[in-house]
Amino acid sequence: MVTSILLDLMGGVALLLWGLHMVHSGIVRAFGASLRRVMATVLRTRLQAFLAGLGITALLQSSTATALMLSSFSASGMVELAPALAVMLGANVGTTLIVQLLSFDSSAISPVLLVLGVVAFKRSRDARWRDLGRVAIGLGLMLLSLHLLLTSLAPAENAPLVREILSAITGEPLLTLLLGAVLTWLAHSSVATVLLTMSLAYSGFIPPLAACALILGANLGSALNPFIEGLSSSNPAHRRLPAGNLLTRLAGCALFLPLLAPLLGWLTPLEDNPARLAADFHTLFNVVVALVFLPPIQPLSRLLCRWLPDSKAADDPAQPLYLDASVQGTPSVALACAARETLHMGDIVETMLRESMQVLLGNDRKLALAVSQRDNAVDSLYEAIKLYVVQLTRDSLDEAEGRRAMEIMALSINLEHIGDIIDKNLMELANKKIKHQLQFSREGAQELEAFHRLIIDNLKLSFTVFLTGDVKAARQLLDEKTRVRELEMNAAESHMARLREGRLESLETSSLHLDILRDFKRIHSHLCATAYPALEASGQLRPSRLRKQAVSATPASSDGAGSVHPAPPPSAGAC
Repeated sequence: MVTSILLDLMGGVALLLWGLHMVHSGIVRAFGASLRRVMATVLRTRLQAFLAGLGITALLQSSTATALMLSSFSASGMVELAPALAVMLGANVGTTLIVQLLSFDSSAISPVLLVLGVVAFKRSRDARWRDLGRVAIGLGLMLLSLHLLLTSLAPAENAPLVREILSAITGEPLLTLLLGAVLTWLAHSSVATVLLTMSLAYSGFIPPLAACALILGANLGSALNPFIEGLSSSNPAHRRLPAGNLLTRLAGCALFLPLLAPLLGWLTPLEDNPARLAADFHTLFNVVVALVFLPPIQPLSRLLCRWLPDSKAADDPAQPLYLDASVQGTPSVALACAARETLHMGDIVETMLRESMQVLLGNDRKLALAVSQRDNAVDSLYEAIKLYVVQLTRDSLDEAEGRRAMEIMALSINLEHIGDIIDKNLMELANKKIKHQLQFSREGAQELEAFHRLIIDNLKLSFTVFLTGDVKAARQLLDEKTRVRELEMNAAESHMARLREGRLESLETSSLHLDILRDFKRIHSHLCATAYPALEASGQLRPSRLRKQAVSATPASSDGAGSVHPAPPPSAGAC
């Protein structure tokens, strides 16, 4: 009987965690971008920040998710530390709202939410309504899990061994607090731990004192996950917000733990339902901590900044390596620094391009995520290079220096576009292929690999043209446009032939195959833009075409990629 009860209990907790996950993922998919904009823009006063944290966390159902989102904003300087700490105080209060809602008997609502959620998710064509359907299913599962927990615990009233086990592990308040912190750290959810505690208290398996100690532990454990995540970053700025949140939790637990008995003596006459008593104590703890720490939030933030001073990690790919502000008074040296940084950016793009093929052929979801994260570094480096060059061009430059500045800007822009194509297009196609467990035909995979190798070779050639300005290499790069166009046409014709043969792999991956070819061609068009400045500087480029002695190439307008060329750019008819 004990084994059956424990299995039912674990199943109910698992269902509760899955419901929380569905609510969180649905809200993030439906409103994630809007929530991030709110987090980044409305945090002007402590009160606004507190209310923003409360509202966003009430939607996300996860103070951990709010903390992780906000830590990146704070570390990058988008949000100051003091408002970010105020957001976390509000986020911790926000987690109590769903607990208060679920502390009432709402089991009859569960079937309604499940039915409405399934209908919205399966029938709606609008993506946001599908995501809201996911939220409704998650809430329904949470309510159902609470009902299952109470139902599974009812037979345990006749199992003295279960009571003895729970009494043994919840007999000492401090140990009970630590147990609650560990459970919350493992579950990544204070809401799940609090709801489980409410179920145990309602069934009479743990006394009110142990329930309140578990809830203190749940609040402490909710601050552990963001703090541990922050430890993986070599930049101390990423650890300030999680450390501040953990300090407020620790101080609150130190304040409340000795006062558990007096507080229970005050709360018990007001609420005779053990589950409601636990929910009220959870709310009381977070409100008191917010009231205590909200006024001195500025001194706390300054203290954290002194403890954890900012530093740039040498191994952080998003940090510029060569943009030396001290040499901007010497344009030739500064331009060399910007060129080196652009090549650093190009190295990351090359890595993304190589890994993208591994993802497309190997269905490696983890590597796909790593490729997308590299694009964030590319975007950061592009912004840094752009600001550095703009600052440099505020002073007078001679003609050669001005032309070099435009070449650097042109290549960095094109590299940033290539990164976006890999991240937003190729990785999206790869994720679709992974989701549906599709495989390219052997011939199709070979065609894609051949096209990919050509792109890699021409990426290296474009770097050579950028560094040396070699006219011969520039003409060779433009000549490759004809080869790329022919390779794309041949690959498309071969693919259509396989479709006519009824090859299953080709039928399943037809749109993916053709879209990947198109994206590879777009990437190559951005690479070819590197050739134009070298040809223009040598006087071998007219506004509409190469001079007669130039080797002919296909019109730039035919690829439709919109590559960026340095001013004055060649017209659409240039090769």
